[in-house]
Amino acid sequence: MPVLYPPSDYDTHGNLKTPFLFWCTLLLQARTWFVLVLAAASRQQGDAILGVFYPDRDNFWFGLLPGVPAALAFMISGRRYLYPRLWAAWRWILIAAQLVVLAWQLILLWQGEVLTGVTLALLVADIFALWWLCTSRRLRDYFTINRE
Repeated sequence: MPVLYPPSDYDTHGNLKTPFLFWCTLLLQARTWFVLVLAAASRQQGDAILGVFYPDRDNFWFGLLPGVPAALAFMISGRRYLYPRLWAAWRWILIAAQLVVLAWQLILLWQGEVLTGVTLALLVADIFALWWLCTSRRLRDYFTINRE
């Protein structure tokens, strides 16, 4: 396999280091978990914080589901060389989760949810994240483990 990246982009195992946009994408996918942690950390205002971001509690609970693959990706990324087959498949799981998030947002908008600036920004970010997950050569190579 030809070297496509500078030597500083590889770790001691010869695998690519984590792209910065990967962490951003995981945070975007797990945004409901982030709101949950934020609400739990601010005990007195926790219910108010959840109410601001998720006035409909059903959307909150459904929003936790697409964040599970992102949270698991975060946990196994440091030991990805121990599970090369699982890690190679995980990119497709993240793509599927991103498709679910995007479809969910579009369904909510179709059902009459108000299109605010935040909603539009999240929609654009989700479209960009899906595009990046599907097309980034660097990310595809990151999910490929060298077996030496």
